[in-house]
Amino acid sequence: MTDSTFTAKPPLWFWAGAALGLAWNVFGLVQFVGSLTQTETSLIEGGLTAEQAATMTGYPVWMTIAFAIGVGGGTIGCALLLMRNGLAVPVFVASLAGYALLYIGDIVYGVFAAMGAPQVIVLTMVVAIAAALLWLSLKARQQFLLT
Repeated sequence: MTDSTFTAKPPLWFWAGAALGLAWNVFGLVQFVGSLTQTETSLIEGGLTAEQAATMTGYPVWMTIAFAIGVGGGTIGCALLLMRNGLAVPVFVASLAGYALLYIGDIVYGVFAAMGAPQVIVLTMVVAIAAALLWLSLKARQQFLLT
């Protein structure tokens, strides 16, 4: 690059964070796609109670959209990081916002109550990782690693 403020070689933490974030979000995409086809019957066959299955299939569509924004934004944001593109920052903001809305929805619509501590722990980790990826992108931008 000819821009003197653009660092030619990002440090290992940058590549590791972006690559691990991408792997994490691709796993999340698989989970998201699976959630689109689940039915109460398939969830019960998978080990959920009838109440849990009804909760997981009965929440509003905006929660599915929030999940899509969260995981889609995380995946795209990590790909942008790997390309060293500054658009990663606003994409990670959208991803974190999507996950925050999903978290609120899980509280309001009883998903946490029905599914218990494992659901709370997993979604809390998801939000924390989304926040960490946003932080990573901001740090990378601050250190002139992104165009």
